Amino acid sequence: MPENALNLAGFNEDSAENILENRRRFLKLFPGDWALAGCWQVHGSDVRLIKDKIDAKPAEDAHGDTVYCDAIVSNSKGVLAGVKTADCVPILIGDSMTGSFASVHAGWRGTLSEVVVKALSRMANEYGARAEHVRVAIGPAAGSCCYEVGADVIDPFQTRFPDQDIFTQTREHHACVDLFRANRTQLISAGVDSNRIHVAPFCTMCRTDLFFSYRREKNVYGKVGRLMSVIGRNGEAKGEQGNRVRGNG
Repeated sequence: MPENALNLAGFNEDSAENILENRRRFLKLFPGDWALAGCWQVHGSDVRLIKDKIDAKPAEDAHGDTVYCDAIVSNSKGVLAGVKTADCVPILIGDSMTGSFASVHAGWRGTLSEVVVKALSRMANEYGARAEHVRVAIGPAAGSCCYEVGADVIDPFQTRFPDQDIFTQTREHHACVDLFRANRTQLISAGVDSNRIHVAPFCTMCRTDLFFSYRREKNVYGKVGRLMSVIGRNGEAKGEQGNRVRGNG
């Protein structure tokens, strides 16, 4: 990896010792004691539920991520739900009313299977989160300016989401796909207020000076690091505070 790159994942392309040391340094940025909940992402739509810090089971124990999924949901204090990307879309969801949160990895396959909607649904089923109360952050990913795909991506999207305008044709049987827009549209359709969805204006393929990009860097360097986006809870939910006040009153 490039010097000082702070690669936070990619156990098949970097040594476990490097990644785990980088994660320890990363966690020092946050006040307090945090457990990092991660997973081995497989471009699917399975959601992992984290009950507490012990359940988070940091990867140090196994020298690598051992749970296979693409979204993590929790409401536990002291847990950071992490999602790793290098062109795919990282999505963080937080609900201040219930204190629940989720991190989501959405590549084109995950977007096609609506992994972000499934994570939101899991938050609702487990913790009573309501779509209109959540706030969403969509992080840097390959943008519609650069992310060209072929018929293997275009055809299933147009079949499943015929009204979703996310492609800009570039040449025959090829187009650039806007996964930012696709996931944002899915969230809005699920009931999330569009004003509560925040999209980082960065394309990882354009800005390899700031971000890892699998599509730009894999053929150049032979190996690519991973970014990590995390979300956690360090206080009480608004709903919990309200319940306590009413109880004492």
